[in-house]
Amino acid sequence: MEPAKKRIGKIIQILREEYPASRTALWFETPLQILVATILAAQCTDERVNKITPFLFEKYPTVEDLARARQEELENIIRPTGFFRNKAKSIIAAAKKIVGDYGGRVPDRMEDLITIPGVARKTANIVLSSGYKKAEGIAVDTHVRRLAGRLGLSRQTEPDKIEKDLMTLVPKKDWLDFNYMLVNHGRKVCQARKPRCPECSLRSLCPEARTYYPGLKLAPKKGASTG
Repeated sequence: MEPAKKRIGKIIQILREEYPASRTALWFETPLQILVATILAAQCTDERVNKITPFLFEKYPTVEDLARARQEELENIIRPTGFFRNKAKSIIAAAKKIVGDYGGRVPDRMEDLITIPGVARKTANIVLSSGYKKAEGIAVDTHVRRLAGRLGLSRQTEPDKIEKDLMTLVPKKDWLDFNYMLVNHGRKVCQARKPRCPECSLRSLCPEARTYYPGLKLAPKKGASTG
């Protein structure tokens, strides 16, 4: 198998062909909403978060409203997302920080975002890429972590170290979409329990394909699709 540097261009090309409209599955309209939705999505499905956020954002339409929210009341709304006490605490603290230090506007720089309670690099990258269309890094969630390892793009296990490897490999022009393309591929084909390598358009570029399917022909059929 060729080194990752020689494979990454083809991997990105195929992912763009397979997932041309990649974006976050979280519903949002503003940077504040994608920030809150991403906090809620920790260890929770996007679908479940999307069922809650329309009501949540109607009840608390501004960052000032969230900063004044009663902890117990917010907990009751977001309870289905799990870890609701910590998430409610983080959301209220984040809103207060944004009001107090950033004039009520969600900042659009990585160094500022990571000062906000509940926001680490993954969340900050999602806010920047989805909320501001800015690429300062690559968000590493469970899907990206899994696929980066299987595709041989990183041998690291810590998200920040995986991100550094990916930022070295992936051209910056592709940073905005790379997380979302891997997430889509991880959900559809390269699933956690067992990847669907025989259907995968990346199998000829994946060091792990024959590990899961010994004897698998790596070259995809002409016109093959993950569909």
